[in-house]
Amino acid sequence: MGTHMDKGARTWLLLLVLLVVAVLAALWATATFWFPIGPWGRQLPPYLIPGDLEFFYTVKAVLSTVNIAILIFLLASYVNIYRKTRSEFTIGLIIFSVVFLMYVLVSNPFVIRAFGFEPFGLGPFAFLPELFTLGALAVLLYLNLKY
Repeated sequence: MGTHMDKGARTWLLLLVLLVVAVLAALWATATFWFPIGPWGRQLPPYLIPGDLEFFYTVKAVLSTVNIAILIFLLASYVNIYRKTRSEFTIGLIIFSVVFLMYVLVSNPFVIRAFGFEPFGLGPFAFLPELFTLGALAVLLYLNLKY
């Protein structure tokens, strides 16, 4: 009996994990109060804040968290490949994954909020970079699962 999971089962398991991560991030993001803190540490009243703030940052938080999960999977996969092949190309993929993971971490609204900063007023540009990042990572993930 082999210790490796077949590719079909691995793909479905990965998709299930990504779906769970997305749902949990959406629940957490909708429970988070995104309204910024004004001067003297007081929360700004809702009528001073554009209406798109909560929706766009919730979408950004979900996409960014899914991107983190994909990057962790890819990084673990590339490290495993490097252990088997000792390929210099794989080292490049590992470095790419680490740098991209750092980008996604620092742009994640949960991390921004954890360090005391408040997102405000970027509209759809708050989550569009994450959407493009998700597309790029989906291609890398597809290639990784295929080969």
